[in-house]
Amino acid sequence: MAKILKSLCAAALLALGAVSPLEAAVVVSSKLSSESAMLGQMIRLLLEARGIPTVDRLRIGATSVVRQALLAGEIDLYVEYTGNAGLLFFNDIANPAWKDLEQGYELGSRLDYAANRIVWLTPARASNAWALAVRGDVAQANYVRTMSDFGRWVAGGGDVMLICSAEFANAGALRSLERTYGFTLRPSQLIVLAGGETAATIAAAAAGTSGANTAMVYGTDGGIAAAHPQIAAIVKPLMESFDPETLQQLNARVQINGESDEAVAVDYLKSKGLLR
Repeated sequence: MAKILKSLCAAALLALGAVSPLEAAVVVSSKLSSESAMLGQMIRLLLEARGIPTVDRLRIGATSVVRQALLAGEIDLYVEYTGNAGLLFFNDIANPAWKDLEQGYELGSRLDYAANRIVWLTPARASNAWALAVRGDVAQANYVRTMSDFGRWVAGGGDVMLICSAEFANAGALRSLERTYGFTLRPSQLIVLAGGETAATIAAAAAGTSGANTAMVYGTDGGIAAAHPQIAAIVKPLMESFDPETLQQLNARVQINGESDEAVAVDYLKSKGLLR
């Protein structure tokens, strides 16, 4: 497994001034992935438990869809990954700050507030970097243990079929890996999905669906202020409770065990004393 964009730290993004005090319901949204939806459910449930009415608009689309909805005032809050500020929002991917959890968060939050009046709430201390996972039997047969091994395998004509999201394929992440490790995947070696649901990419590579043997995965396989100024304080202990291992375990319950993201969210919040 090889990682890229090492400081994709989850943070809840909150649009200021999106609703008036008379329109008190907070529209909580998420991307298509199970992790995004699960975290969105946790935030929505916490707000409801603290007396803040919410509207559930989870799983509405890929990053570009959710981001545009936030900018347009159609949603109020969702969980994002800090590295996307450099990769997608501000065209600043070369800045080394995105490789550091604290610096990436500070830079992204400052840029987004200045440009869009969007506030980044407390970040989770968990990297959710993109990674590549090669099916075990294929990796063993071709001596692939590191990303450098993977690059040599592909460059040497290795029979690679990667299943990944459109965002991964088109937003620069794959190109960055290719430049760094000296390989190029042909379009015929890519199966590109519209969403970023890693449960789908992992299952396809494991089963060899359409010849897939390599999957895009994540390292952990986030006016309103005037209406509800307490939101930041409500979300803070939740985001601070996460670490990579915790998110991996929670994701496994949804992606592998088949539990609903809401059931996992409720159980986790209760286990942490955040929800009665």
